[in-house]
Amino acid sequence: MDAAESMAGDQPSPPENVGGLTEREVEILAFERQWWRHAGAKENAIRERFSLSSTRYYQLLNTLLEKPEAMAADPMLVKRLRKTRAARQRKRGARRLGIELS
Repeated sequence: MDAAESMAGDQPSPPENVGGLTEREVEILAFERQWWRHAGAKENAIRERFSLSSTRYYQLLNTLLEKPEAMAADPMLVKRLRKTRAARQRKRGARRLGIELS
């Protein structure tokens, strides 16, 4: 059983305060609260749940992370995702310069 299957019955609840967010944005935030144990499980779940490619999903997610409404709806999640995104950006930038970050 993969992570998507194991979490099927245990869907995270949507954030309580969702003022100003679309239904899809609320679903994306709820989806991002899940944890994925196996490589590829999240990408498969994105295709099944949102009918989007992983690339398009992450474009929408990055736009959503910049909205003040998302921060108001679920501040801990948005801060965690922003921190993860920033770390990945630093690593990519360092690789371009030939620097290896640990």
